[in-house]
Amino acid sequence: MPKVTVLVAVYNAERFLPQCLDSLTGQTLTDLQIICIDDGSTDRSLHVLNTYAVSDLRIEVVRLSENGGQAHARNVGLQRAEGDIICMVDADDWLAPDALELMAAAFDDDTDCVLFDLVYHYGDHSEPYPMAPFESLTGNEAFRLSLTWQIHGLYGVRAAIHRQHPYDETCRAYSDDNTTRLHYLCSRGVRCCRGRYYYRQHDGSVTHQVSVRRFDYLQANEAMRRQMLQLNVAPELLAEYENHRWLNLVGVYMFYHVHGRRLNEAGRRYGLRQMHHVWATIDRRVLNRQTTGKFGYRPCRSWLLFRLQEWLYFTLRGLLGRNS
Repeated sequence: MPKVTVLVAVYNAERFLPQCLDSLTGQTLTDLQIICIDDGSTDRSLHVLNTYAVSDLRIEVVRLSENGGQAHARNVGLQRAEGDIICMVDADDWLAPDALELMAAAFDDDTDCVLFDLVYHYGDHSEPYPMAPFESLTGNEAFRLSLTWQIHGLYGVRAAIHRQHPYDETCRAYSDDNTTRLHYLCSRGVRCCRGRYYYRQHDGSVTHQVSVRRFDYLQANEAMRRQMLQLNVAPELLAEYENHRWLNLVGVYMFYHVHGRRLNEAGRRYGLRQMHHVWATIDRRVLNRQTTGKFGYRPCRSWLLFRLQEWLYFTLRGLLGRNS
């Protein structure tokens, strides 16, 4: 079995942290390095980490004096990683006892990423991630499926790929999608295993909040495109991602239309600037009919016409109760 490094970024997770750490120290795969990065917590998370580190020498605790976000914290841990395979576990999530053993065993000479068997946990019940099982995918296939999250982003990856593509720190939220997609894109093969990862769901997460940070999704998308250009990916793959960016622009505009009044004036202006920038910079030559063929998704010749289209489209959807 290859050695596995687990990265755990921790910020004010005192309530859930023992369950996470118990699941890691109780793994059937024992050749582990568990790097826990306390990201400037203000609760007793650091105390919990230090207590566990005393009783299990596989746990390394790194303390950051200021909160820099999960991506930054994981990158600090990544610099210390010694394993052949690296994965992350969020501080409020946990693994089944054999998850890492099953994940590591699924690697072969042509495999660079192995997905866990992901389970959403809602407090009173759990549901499997809606992913069709597969035996093996190419890196390009996995990348394409990850655009619409037909496959998820919790996995183990070979250390060489992870060091080449550390966590994207462009935005505090959403940039981790980029890291996942780059790891898939650079993989020879992507497989799945039956090792369970339990992913705790919170109503208070960034993606569920009405916040100006929602517009950062567009910045994260642009950072992903820049990295794809640096990798000289095939033109058809870039075109597919441009179509993905366009769909995301319309989706973020729906957020602005529905929740804009709950943002302050500066937040609304920021959001409009971000959306205008995306509208102006997307390569419309590669947008296909499937993406832009219906009202609400047409690029339009001017930004004002595009905004008018979106206002009409989402107003009508709202009257039908479909803006959710």
